[in-house]
Amino acid sequence: MMNTLHTADSGDGSKPFWPGATTAARLAVVAAAVFQVATPILPSLGLGRQIGEQSSSVQTLITPAGWTFSIWLLLYAGSLAYAVYQALPAQRGNHVLSKVRWASAGAFIGNGLWALYTQLADLTFVSVLIIAGSLACLLHIYRHLATERALTRGERYVVALPLSALAAWLTAATIVNIAATLNYYGVDPAVDKATIGGAIILIGGAIAAAAIWRGKGNPWFALVFLWALLGIYGRNGHIAAITATCAVSAFAVVVVTVFALRRKESRRLWLGDAASNAMSVQQEG
Repeated sequence: MMNTLHTADSGDGSKPFWPGATTAARLAVVAAAVFQVATPILPSLGLGRQIGEQSSSVQTLITPAGWTFSIWLLLYAGSLAYAVYQALPAQRGNHVLSKVRWASAGAFIGNGLWALYTQLADLTFVSVLIIAGSLACLLHIYRHLATERALTRGERYVVALPLSALAAWLTAATIVNIAATLNYYGVDPAVDKATIGGAIILIGGAIAAAAIWRGKGNPWFALVFLWALLGIYGRNGHIAAITATCAVSAFAVVVVTVFALRRKESRRLWLGDAASNAMSVQQEG
């Protein structure tokens, strides 16, 4: 008779899972995280063109400044830290991780495939499909994390933080990728490009604000999306429509985050009891 391993005190009605499947998931996350980090270095080995070069050839008014993409160093580091953490024997039966392991592996594989395809081909419609698939995996994780009543310190800072940050970046990156792909195919609408760019930024800001609200004020998602807006402003802030819409979107993201975090349960989830209590004292004062 095959033994099963039940989630520990999950209280969410989740089904038991087999140790073999759990081991496979843990290894898949590690392999996918390594694949995600390894594929962007292929051009330095003579395979394909750098992603930055491909992006520059089809950049739009909402393409962030080059320095913005340095955030990938932190995203890669966070992904690797998460991969190691979830693979530890002590986390084998962690019910929070059991909900997100396969989805995180899918997101990492998708990011690696996107880098591989973009370096060898270009920002075609295939790149949009790949990045959209990665984003779908991350939003699945984001939704599950937001349903938790509490997270341990490790779950908060080694799981929720890097995966939420990656979800926020891919939310912005997917929108930018779609615009770049349209540019790649020579789609040139009659409407002024600044107007279109501003409209896209507002739509992106609305999507991010809605995600943050549904995510109980997830501060990591908010900070990374604000970084993306700063990058867009950094490249094309001299255009009035871009400056104005970046400001409006940033304001919406900040306001929604602050209001969502006014709830003590939201602060406890994302920031922990100590930070939640400190903020409660400040509000009462």
